[in-house]
Amino acid sequence: MNLTLYKRELRGSVRLLVIFGAVMTMYVAIIMTMYEPEMMALLDSYAQALPELMAAVGMTAGATDLLGFMISYLYGFILLVFPMVFSILRGNALVARYVDQGSMVYLTAAPVGRGTIALTQAGVLISGNLLLLGYTTALELGVARGSFPGELPVGELLAVNAGLLCLHLFIGGICFFFSCLCSDTRYSLALGAGIPALMYVLQMLANAGEAAEKARYFTFFTLYDPTGLAAGEAGAVAGSLVLLLGAAVLYAGGVTAFCKKDLHI
Repeated sequence: MNLTLYKRELRGSVRLLVIFGAVMTMYVAIIMTMYEPEMMALLDSYAQALPELMAAVGMTAGATDLLGFMISYLYGFILLVFPMVFSILRGNALVARYVDQGSMVYLTAAPVGRGTIALTQAGVLISGNLLLLGYTTALELGVARGSFPGELPVGELLAVNAGLLCLHLFIGGICFFFSCLCSDTRYSLALGAGIPALMYVLQMLANAGEAAEKARYFTFFTLYDPTGLAAGEAGAVAGSLVLLLGAAVLYAGGVTAFCKKDLHI
């Protein structure tokens, strides 16, 4: 990796990280502080009144502890979609936008190999995911300690968030791969954003009811099972490891594609 380029691109991520960090702060703080009998009863009534809609975004009633409540109301939509959007926006900007705008000539003109450039850009996207999810974890622990001391099992939360990180590394890998493969930002966004979005829609359909339940076999979101991770189930751990391995393959494929592509510069 090239440290100068890494620092420059990481600074370019700060604005998005601050925006998404602020959004996550609002949602996590609000939803976690709703963990009290009256609000839980209200949310459960919504889930019973609109079962298919609530289930589509991964929200289910009947949580009996704080972590279960968080999984029901944070890990089915909020903590999936917002980091995914960050990866889509940043992944496209790190490679495809440079090529599309003709700016890649300045990077390749420097005494730095293509492989180094691609690995550095991959490192920036991975670091962004680490920072965003690391902040989210710290925020959850802080809110729990301030509002519900002793009620959040730290080890189980870390297992759930480790799996979440594997999922978002995989999504980031998809975005990075197509950013490296495509020279036009239209195609980079169409594939890098379109595939994760389509996979999430399939997951929503699978959650909504039995009629579309088989859709879960066609989406990688099924591999992330926060409830199973919290319980230490081997299948849930295996699913996260598959996502992590897939992320490594996608990032490696992106670097290879960038090194071999004709940049037309």
